[in-house]
Amino acid sequence: MSKGKLEKFAMISEYKNVVEPSMEEAMHLGIALKGKWKQEFFKNNNPITVELACGGGEYTVGMAAMYPERNFIGVDIKGNRIWKGATKAIQENLPNVGFLRTRIDFIANCFAKNEVDEIWITFPDPQMNKNRRRKRLTNKLFLSRYSQFLKNGGKMRLKSDSDFFYAFTKEIIEEKGLQILFDCDDIYSKYTPQNPDSELTKELSLKTFYEKMWLSEGKTIKYIEYTLDDFKIEEGEPLF
Repeated sequence: MSKGKLEKFAMISEYKNVVEPSMEEAMHLGIALKGKWKQEFFKNNNPITVELACGGGEYTVGMAAMYPERNFIGVDIKGNRIWKGATKAIQENLPNVGFLRTRIDFIANCFAKNEVDEIWITFPDPQMNKNRRRKRLTNKLFLSRYSQFLKNGGKMRLKSDSDFFYAFTKEIIEEKGLQILFDCDDIYSKYTPQNPDSELTKELSLKTFYEKMWLSEGKTIKYIEYTLDDFKIEEGEPLF
């Protein structure tokens, strides 16, 4: 019998690999683990990767299994999605996985300066309506938040099936003069898992449910890596 939302919410409230800050903590005070994820949550000093809008946690859990020497935190507001990823991590006995249930609007209150080594955004909603620009996860407002905790030289890593979102992200990168480390508009055509020289051999073997669906429909998958070093917002600068 499938579990209902209320049952899932009750379960994740007991899960040790799930953090659910209060609205007051997330919006104003900062969560108790801010600056303490390594020592108090993971109890190691390994690098931290954060996946934003992680959904059911397929990528977060998959990468954690690939890289046991790293820590992974999936962030999403949907409790039933968090339950799916957190449950799988428990079933697979992955101690290097955590999930944070909060809105990405409050993400800067969840991590301290230089606490995160890289950020993944996998197949976000492109928010194509111009009135939804403020919701696009690579707009300047969100990047300003990420820059508060992504370490110097840390990577932003985006995978998307959307030509629109890919182009929008590159426009922001160019406008702010950010450094692109890797850029490909058709990652599976040009960098296949069978290619031993591919810089993404491991990651390319990991595909989410939706990624497989997009590929079956003939869509190309875009991938870009860049840094937020020296990112700043000028006074009066439009954020969207």
